[in-house]
Amino acid sequence: MTGVVDTLAAIPSPTQGVWELGPLPLRAYALCIVAGIVAAVLLTEKRWVARGGAPGDVLDIAVWAVPFGIIGGRIYHVISSPRAYFGEGGDPMRAFAIWEGGLGIWGAIALGGVGAWIACRRRGIPLPAFADAIAPGLLVAQAIGRLGNWFNNELYGGPTDLPWALEIYEWGGGRAVLGADGEPVLLGTFHPTFLYELLWNLAAAAFVIWADRRFRLGHGRAFALYVVSYCTGRLWIELLRTDPAETFFGVRLNVFTSIVVGLLALAYFFWQRGKPREVITRGAEAEATAATTDDRQRPATASSEDDHSPSGPT
Repeated sequence: MTGVVDTLAAIPSPTQGVWELGPLPLRAYALCIVAGIVAAVLLTEKRWVARGGAPGDVLDIAVWAVPFGIIGGRIYHVISSPRAYFGEGGDPMRAFAIWEGGLGIWGAIALGGVGAWIACRRRGIPLPAFADAIAPGLLVAQAIGRLGNWFNNELYGGPTDLPWALEIYEWGGGRAVLGADGEPVLLGTFHPTFLYELLWNLAAAAFVIWADRRFRLGHGRAFALYVVSYCTGRLWIELLRTDPAETFFGVRLNVFTSIVVGLLALAYFFWQRGKPREVITRGAEAEATAATTDDRQRPATASSEDDHSPSGPT
């Protein structure tokens, strides 16, 4: 075994990622993705309303952004890790098996952004302002989603005997493969890159929230800061990973993507410097509309009561 250490000094991994509930498979990866989406919607709703947005806007936009994001994430994953689908012995139909895991954040953000743009345009919401509101929520969602990789025993780094090394089992069919002794087959202990990214994302979310409050960022600058923060962490974490991926000049594709996207986001952050935060009045307008509706209903109710009141002494 490679890099095996005393199990008391290593992080254990789950030995099962799928549970059968009759004909319905319950997959930990999917549950983590859903939990991340819910957390992102709740956090974004709070931030959006605080910026002047109307309650319910976030959920309406999520209806468009989430499906687009899932499709985009899957497309990028298949492009960046094509061997399992189109390589020797690969199965092209597995490219559609999203329940097995595999979503590329770059594709999810790109196509999810298209879905958000469509929804924002339909509701008259400036996309940069909404992007600033959702930025920390995306980081929290990504952090929670990484727990799905832990359940699947995937996305780990090279062998290590550090105290926080991660135990990885031989995997198949959504669970650890059992040896002749009936125990899971341990492949070794490795860098828990899923955990590195999880912790980095939570720290980056806190940093974006702080910077947004401190400097009142607007016009997409909080979102740009999210992208820069994430790319910085993804760059060094990607260099630790050993799972199969498409490479150029011997370097993983995601390393180049992190550098290019991060630099573009940094340039945008400085390009928009000095612009005051947008004034969003959707929340106030919604309250005014509701108040007007209430006012119109009250006279009608009073008039109805007057019509049924006695007209003289009895």
